[in-house]
Formats: sequence, structure tokens, C-alpha cells
Amino acid sequence: MKYLIVIEQTSSGYSAYSPDLPGCVATAGTKEEIQREMKDAIAFHLDGLREEGLAIPEPHSSSSYVDIPA
Repeated sequence: MKYLIVIEQTSSGYSAYSPDLPGCVATAGTKEEIQREMKDAIAFHLDGLREEGLAIPEPHSSSSYVDIPA
């Protein structure tokens, strides 16, 4: 499965979350690290859902940019 992650730059590095998995978040110092951390966080989150006998959410979020004249 492919889950969308939203990456935001912070004053100390990066944070990220997945809109399809509420509460699944991570922080890191670089973009490369945040992608690895989120991959691990998503796997951990899904394992937890499985252990609790809960349904695994299907990915449904998407993203796009809009151009706004400056």
C-alpha cells in the first residue's frame, strides 16, 4: 500500500504525518530521514492496528498544487 505523507519544515528539521492514519507522525533532521522515519512509523501503526484486531485503512488521500499569480 502507498500512503500519502505530508512533510513540513520546522525550525529544527522536519515533521510529517499521514492524513489517512490519524496519529501517525514523525520528526527528523532531514527530508531523507523524515521519509525513513515515516515509513517505519506507518509500519508500526499498521502493526498496532492488526494486533488490536482493527481494520487497516485503505489509502485515499491525494495531493496537488495550484498556481496562484504572484
